[in-house]
Amino acid sequence: MQNHPNQTTRRTFIRGTVAGAAGLVASRAYSAPIGANGDVRVAVIGFNGRGAGHIKSLEEIKGVRIVALCDVDANVLAKGVANQAKKNNTVTAYTDYRKLMLDPEVDAVTIATPNHTHTLIAMTAMQHGKHVYVEKPVCHNIWEGRQLVNAAEKVAKKGIVVQHGMQRRSSPGWAEATAWVKEGHIGKVTLSRGVNYKSRISTGLAGAPIDPKDGMIKGTFHDLRNVKTDPAGAPQEVDVDYKLWAGPRGMQPVHRTQFHYDWHWQWAFGNGDIGNQGPHQLDVGRWALGDPELLPKRVMSFGGRWGYKDDGETANNQMAFWAYEPAPLLFDNRGLPLKDMDWKQEPVFRVNGKTAAARVGNVIHCEGGYVIEAKAYDNEGNTVKKFDNFNDGADHMLNFINSVRAGKLINPNLHVAHGFHAASLAHLANISYRLGKAASVEEVRERLKNDKAGLETYEHFVKNLEDNKIDLNVDKISAGPWLEFDPVSEKFVGEFAEEANKLATENYVEEFKLPEI
Repeated sequence: MQNHPNQTTRRTFIRGTVAGAAGLVASRAYSAPIGANGDVRVAVIGFNGRGAGHIKSLEEIKGVRIVALCDVDANVLAKGVANQAKKNNTVTAYTDYRKLMLDPEVDAVTIATPNHTHTLIAMTAMQHGKHVYVEKPVCHNIWEGRQLVNAAEKVAKKGIVVQHGMQRRSSPGWAEATAWVKEGHIGKVTLSRGVNYKSRISTGLAGAPIDPKDGMIKGTFHDLRNVKTDPAGAPQEVDVDYKLWAGPRGMQPVHRTQFHYDWHWQWAFGNGDIGNQGPHQLDVGRWALGDPELLPKRVMSFGGRWGYKDDGETANNQMAFWAYEPAPLLFDNRGLPLKDMDWKQEPVFRVNGKTAAARVGNVIHCEGGYVIEAKAYDNEGNTVKKFDNFNDGADHMLNFINSVRAGKLINPNLHVAHGFHAASLAHLANISYRLGKAASVEEVRERLKNDKAGLETYEHFVKNLEDNKIDLNVDKISAGPWLEFDPVSEKFVGEFAEEANKLATENYVEEFKLPEI
């Protein structure tokens, strides 16, 4: 049990804690390895969603103490502190991550805030000598992701660990599968495919945007994700320090019915499903290609937001192609049901019309067969190999803690550069998509005529839309151009370079610029 003040109220105590923390000094500029016997003291930053999983994982690791929690929503923070108190653990509560970084009781932080603050908070933690676990996507744009990797490499020399949240990198089964493919048991890789068939219902229309008052957003929003059982939407009470939530993007008005989560579908804060679920599959897809050290030289993406009108901006159905050599990478994202806009029916992709792929997963196509998640098949669909210890990285957080103890990453697969590559693949695709023009089904088909696998997937993609009564003559496909990319300078070149490079970085409010490491 930690010797910290008890929390008795919500906003008043939280503000007092933040003010008190401002007088602290960092305990040590850079930490020495903690070793096998010392407790690792962790703070979790952002835990209304994925961060709750961080808390659960940390609680299961011997020798780890959760000593602080940080969240910009006073309601979320109060609930988290109360839950820890029920477990006889008193934690320090913070609204402002910057004040938390001054706390000498914190050795490491885990970050599960909205995407647009991942890199900022991670680099601030590094600046203060904290070990960092940062969720996917590790960056909101390509430029800041490179700053993150550079900073991580600098602090690594001083014993500071920075690990990404790509859990499958800690899966023994996936490590075995990618190694087995590399050994050529079913021939050379011809295509690496990521699949994400995950229903995404309408976010609704918020009407007039909400302006923050005194830097705060407080009131009732509505969670529409369970609209099948609650058509009005479950009430969502919000008490948010919006200046901190918005961070580098600035306090623009809120225009969505649900404050939490639905920011994923707005470009200023999220990256769509290709940048939400997608990085997990893009990471495995790149892993299967041998982890190319550089990003690909060409990218193209198309899609749309079909089936409803709402405040979302990102695509709910999207395909993307990256011209890695010698084998390409393809991502296929579907957010609509199987047919008739019936959310009880889910689509499925079958390899060669036979073997069902995971609705969220990977397929590695080779000359003599294919790998779908835990199994390898020949071209006739017969199982030829099963991979053991196959999971989504149950030991990923444990590996972070063990790395913290060692003062270095225990496995190169945990390096944040892998998270940067996976996130940047999504960013590359989204930039192409955002530069897209309305195109007919036939125009896109013509573009893919020399890509057998891409064309087959596209036909399936179009059929799924038509089965949901989408008239593609009216709601046309937004087809992005093939973009040329210089993977050394990490800049777009060629015909659309100027527009593309503007989307590869973003504006940062002065108070929330990335720190220099």
